Amino acid sequence: MMSHDAIIERCLALSPEVRYVAVYRDDLLRYRERPGLMGASAGESDRYEELLVNPTVLTLLQQRGNIDCGGLRYIVIRYGNFFQCVFPIARGHVSVALEPTANLPRLLNMLEDALSESLGAIYPT
Repeated sequence: MMSHDAIIERCLALSPEVRYVAVYRDDLLRYRERPGLMGASAGESDRYEELLVNPTVLTLLQQRGNIDCGGLRYIVIRYGNFFQCVFPIARGHVSVALEPTANLPRLLNMLEDALSESLGAIYPT
């Protein structure tokens, strides 16, 4: 299984449209953003989003998805300055911010493929 930093590097390398990547797994958080971003959020708010908001939202939506929707593959949130995509993984999540002009379907497929190759099965039950 790849390290947090290796997963971050792999996701950032997919496209210049990837603004930010965070990996929260086994109670360890690592994140990095591309330098020189316009409209970037504050680092401290990013930290709390990864530690509190995303795990809570994932729990709620995974429970709903597991009832009769075939599970949860990912969440996409559209903030004013970017898309935030959150992928559940075993013992945590990977969060990726994309430029608002990004080809969302193409990048989501690329991210799912990269995470599957890096982590194996990425959709915990």
